[in-house]
Amino acid sequence: QVQLVESGGGLVQAGGSLRLSCAASGRTFSSYVMGWFRQAPGKEREFVAAISAAGSEHYADSVKGRFTMSRDNAKNTLYLQMNSLKPEDTAVYFCVARRSVVIATDPKNYPYWGQGTQVTVSS
Repeated sequence: QVQLVESGGGLVQAGGSLRLSCAASGRTFSSYVMGWFRQAPGKEREFVAAISAAGSEHYADSVKGRFTMSRDNAKNTLYLQMNSLKPEDTAVYFCVARRSVVIATDPKNYPYWGQGTQVTVSS
């Protein structure tokens, strides 16, 4: 069982930055694909980014070049650095995990979800 707890959300002006953190429980964090999804009001959950145990990264086109993900296996923590934020980035951001070596972009492939953290970008 893996438990995920996000932090770092908040309100920021367009063009600003935020860093999200995801603390994971369990001893096998390093063997999991970790990632982020987001959900805006009235919309479906959307893939943001994911990183494999080996460090391979995949980003949605909408955030590529603006968001950077990293993981600290020693601390069982995943990070999402979000720069040049836009109002359309406003959403609840969820940390996710799956025990696999393959990155997936469908939310159905992630059995472990955090409770989410709100990110609001004002124009």
